[in-house]
Amino acid sequence: MSDQSEPKWLTRAREFQSIAQAGLAYSTNEYDLDRYKQILSLAAEIMAEGSGEPIERIEKLFANETGYLTPKIDVRGAVFQDSRILMVKELIDAGKWTLPGGWGDVNNTPRENVEREVREETGLQVKATKLAAVLDRTKQGHTIAPHYSYKLFFICDVVGGNFETSLETGESRFFSENELPTEEELSLSRIRLSQIHRMFEHLRHPELPTDFD
Repeated sequence: MSDQSEPKWLTRAREFQSIAQAGLAYSTNEYDLDRYKQILSLAAEIMAEGSGEPIERIEKLFANETGYLTPKIDVRGAVFQDSRILMVKELIDAGKWTLPGGWGDVNNTPRENVEREVREETGLQVKATKLAAVLDRTKQGHTIAPHYSYKLFFICDVVGGNFETSLETGESRFFSENELPTEEELSLSRIRLSQIHRMFEHLRHPELPTDFD
């Protein structure tokens, strides 16, 4: 697994955001609240300048987060059939390939989340059989993102359904390990080639423990 770190401006912006949100959630002093609002604005400026995104977009993202800032959860299904892995084309990322998945929803267990995501994106019904990896996204060399998140990879078996497209994904197909898309053909904000190869290792060696960092 990769061990790349994100730029300091991004980690510092997130730290300021975390401090500001906690302060706004728990402070009752009007002067302190004003200072925390200023810190949050500073965090938005740092992130906008570093990422090149319009500050209005960053401020909107921050506005959707309240209370103590915690990592988001991204679930990915490594769905195998005949020693081939299921991949989907992510329409929002120019049709690049990724493992099916997305943000976890509340009131759903991690297993329920990944099984739902696979069904919604591909039409296939799957059963999660193993939690293969719990990874800190910032250590994996993904493209820069404002959210701090953990990635949960599940080994899954197909139990029913038929291929269908969705509003988020286009083509779905199974790949053998020697015919996987190249790194340039992947949606790198969601998946890395090294992560896919690691899922094949878990398929070949089901006794492997869960990877974590």
